[in-house]
Amino acid sequence: MTWSWAPLQGPAELLASVPEPWQSVGSVGVGAVLGLVVGVIAVHEALSVRVSADRVVLGIRDSSQEFRREEIALVVRDGKQLVLLGPDGMEIAREECGLPWPRLAEAFAAHGYRWADEDPHRRDFRRWVPGMPGLPEGADALLRARAAAREKDEGADDARELRGELLRLGVVERDEKKRQYLRIPLRS
Repeated sequence: MTWSWAPLQGPAELLASVPEPWQSVGSVGVGAVLGLVVGVIAVHEALSVRVSADRVVLGIRDSSQEFRREEIALVVRDGKQLVLLGPDGMEIAREECGLPWPRLAEAFAAHGYRWADEDPHRRDFRRWVPGMPGLPEGADALLRARAAAREKDEGADDARELRGELLRLGVVERDEKKRQYLRIPLRS
């Protein structure tokens, strides 16, 4: 049978002409290398969490954030995200987390941190729409830029940076189903 429409017919014919057992050995070798590459990328992109009695360190990609114990009032699981809340209710960190939740909760509790399986402020979040009234000056522009960054394939780092800018304005943001939700904690 021939498939005249199939792409890369030349390389496919070349591979098919390799005698056994070399074809099988080569296939296994290529599969192992590709699996290793995917594994390295996954580990590089995954969140690492180090918890001690006096600090928490969150590492992702080539960077890390360190938080002193007095900066953290509550550690929260929000869906698939790990959230650190400060004493004033502001989020100080929100990261995708693939670590086992029971083990993570146990590690934080063992070092005396308060843990919650749900964000106590979840009901305070409101869906953002462009031009929403009552936002701090500049927040609407940052939310628009963040929405545009999230649409781009390479916009994750921009969206992360813009989220940090929103936090500096006193706006807590979270994503759900490609939508942005926000809350503005009362600061003392």
